Amino acid sequence: MIVKIGLIGCGAIGTTIAKAVEKGLLNNFTITAIFDLCLERAKELNKILSSPPFIASTFNSFLQQPLDLVIEAASPKAVEEYAEEVLLNHNDLMIMSVGALLKNGLLKRLEEVAHKQGCRIYIPSGAIAGIDAIKAATLGGIEEVIITTRKRPESLKGAPYLEKKGIDLKTISSAILIYEGPAEEAVMFFPANVNVAAVLSLAGIGPKKTKVRVIADPHIDTNQHEIKVKGDFGEMVCLTANFPCPDNPKTSYLAALSAIKTLEETTKVVRIGT
Repeated sequence: MIVKIGLIGCGAIGTTIAKAVEKGLLNNFTITAIFDLCLERAKELNKILSSPPFIASTFNSFLQQPLDLVIEAASPKAVEEYAEEVLLNHNDLMIMSVGALLKNGLLKRLEEVAHKQGCRIYIPSGAIAGIDAIKAATLGGIEEVIITTRKRPESLKGAPYLEKKGIDLKTISSAILIYEGPAEEAVMFFPANVNVAAVLSLAGIGPKKTKVRVIADPHIDTNQHEIKVKGDFGEMVCLTANFPCPDNPKTSYLAALSAIKTLEETTKVVRIGT
């Protein structure tokens, strides 16, 4: 059976996924339709694919295509605007902009719709490791979860928090802690930078209790995420140092790879660790 994919967002992650399908890294998958508010970006992606999918100029025309699974790889706003409609259209859904799920009870609403429609929602682990261990630790009890995200200043460009606090990234010459707070707040202040915090909070003790620290560091070349967990099981420290996607320094390459691996897992009868 060929799984027909619809892709919302033709940026770094969407392009990486499309290339993986194109190269045969994902067997039994095909990209049927793509949709991006920037039509030119969708056209650019289409040019590099040997089997060009349908380019939807509107979201309605996108949903009218034959689709089994829709991948959101665009933005939190895209999740808020399109996720429920995707599920109501009887399509499974993969969400990359996980931070959107922490706002206004959206996750609960989508879960209810998915259950009613008989659909599935997939949330890749993204650019961090240790999620399975954290899920297991919740059974025994977790006291504290802290994630420290360290990125180059230019990777944080456009974050609402910077404008609110009047922080000029060009003036940062050494590592500096620019934010510390709960995950539910962090995803609003840094919507393009801390989706990992949202994933972590959903796997662990929730968005209110999960603490997020954001450090701007001009002397690193990777996007770094350090997770510290304390609980009845003991303590865990996990660090990932990810290379950014070539086309988007805000996005870690591992995040795109995690989406590809999640797609692969959806077709397996036996899943290790699940």
